[in-house]
Amino acid sequence: MKINGATLINFIELNEDTQLKILTWRNHPTIKKWMYTDDNILLDNHLNFISSLKSTKDKQYFVVDKDEQQIGVIYFTNIDTNKKECEFGLYANPFEKIAGVGSILEKLCIEYAFDILKLKKLKLEVFSNNKKALNLYKKFNFKEIGKKIVNNKDVICMELKNENR
Repeated sequence: MKINGATLINFIELNEDTQLKILTWRNHPTIKKWMYTDDNILLDNHLNFISSLKSTKDKQYFVVDKDEQQIGVIYFTNIDTNKKECEFGLYANPFEKIAGVGSILEKLCIEYAFDILKLKKLKLEVFSNNKKALNLYKKFNFKEIGKKIVNNKDVICMELKNENR
């Protein structure tokens, strides 16, 4: 699927090499330090997770390919078509330095959620000490709606409402 000059490749359509590449991204220290679970993901668990996506309607995961380069992953969870909302996340390819990759991935998330999924609200959770991500979300007009603690870490809950579409 093409959106705004990028190709979104569904995890369930990935070849074996790309599945393995994504596992190395997810287990990279600069990625896993911002996840709720920071233990290494085992290959079997990773492949089983991808397989499970074939039979669920409330999760969608994509590798983002732009200018013939895999720049990151965007994903949508707890997709609720009745409430017209979901949660989302993103992470950049940790092995490449791509200027503005966070903004590129963020724009794709917003466009996909609002234009393709036709949702009205996009929600996220971010560690309070992840200043780079917090600044990115604020730049895209996400508003803080609450706080909580997960695994002894402060988490900020944010949302963006689709009011202009």
